[in-house]
Amino acid sequence: MNLQKKKQIEDGVRLRVQHEDDLWTLAQMVRPGCKVGMMGYRRDQSTGTQESGRAKSADRKPMWIVLNAESTEFQPFTDNLRIHGIIIEAAMDKGIHHTHAVGPRDEIEISWAGGITESDRSLLAEALQDSGRGRVAIAVVESDEILLFEIAQHGMRQVGDTFTLRGGGKREKKSTEVRNAFLAKVADQASKAISSDMPVVICGPGMAREQFESLLKGTGVGHRTLNIATSIGGRAAANEVMREGAADAVLGEFAMAKQVRLIEEGLARISTNGAVAYGRKALAEAVAQGAVEALVIEAGMLRSEDVWIDAASQVRAGGGEVVQASAEHDAGDQLMGLGGVIALLRWKLD
Repeated sequence: MNLQKKKQIEDGVRLRVQHEDDLWTLAQMVRPGCKVGMMGYRRDQSTGTQESGRAKSADRKPMWIVLNAESTEFQPFTDNLRIHGIIIEAAMDKGIHHTHAVGPRDEIEISWAGGITESDRSLLAEALQDSGRGRVAIAVVESDEILLFEIAQHGMRQVGDTFTLRGGGKREKKSTEVRNAFLAKVADQASKAISSDMPVVICGPGMAREQFESLLKGTGVGHRTLNIATSIGGRAAANEVMREGAADAVLGEFAMAKQVRLIEEGLARISTNGAVAYGRKALAEAVAQGAVEALVIEAGMLRSEDVWIDAASQVRAGGGEVVQASAEHDAGDQLMGLGGVIALLRWKLD
């Protein structure tokens, strides 16, 4: 389950966090100056006493605490978002620094002066639509090397170290037995590392993936699998799966899969001098002409620079799409290398 909207409040929203992926969305929406309320604890110093020469610590009391947010801390693939700020509403300690630690099952209220922005509303709608969509694993399998990745809505990470066969070269007398043992060992470890309800996309350029799929199913964990041939191995194979749409049965509606495809399409157009724009000057011209079909922008930039807020509004008004991207995957890194914004155009600019 994902982010659940509880109710609309004045100038903001009340939400229930239901999955780790929701925290990325909240990390984008919470910024300095907004108000953030949730249940927390403060120590009531009036309850601290001295008994028999020994100090008794003050009691921790639960209460609803509203902060004027100052900063956030969040690492993708963790279950904790930390929001730092000054207490402006609480039963005690107003004016004191406090940190909200937000995780799954917490309820949180966020409000902004002037209400929710268009970009936040769009990002929230996407998160609410993603309700019930879990994560996916990708296993890149070659005869002597296997990599495991976990795919979330807005990021990709490698699970564990790269599994590499050592000493199993073609010249070894028992190379087949060594390789079979290697695949069986990794399949067993993968079955334990990957949640049983997480589909596994098994990909790679050779036939070892067929054997690995059989071995993974033989562990009895019951993973749903999808076997896909790729033109290359390693981390690039995982990116190919997302870019080419071969695993749409399990990845097609993932926000990250869409981001990867659009960014890769933009890079392809750059290489062929096609209908694409990047860099402030070219992007401003494309937006002014109404030429933008899809604007892909790192999400934080829509909350820190007015020029991009205005550009996104113009793109939406002209019937274009604005895609808020994460930098927590390889295509996102490439996007940041272009300045964090790229536009796919309806026509090529002169």
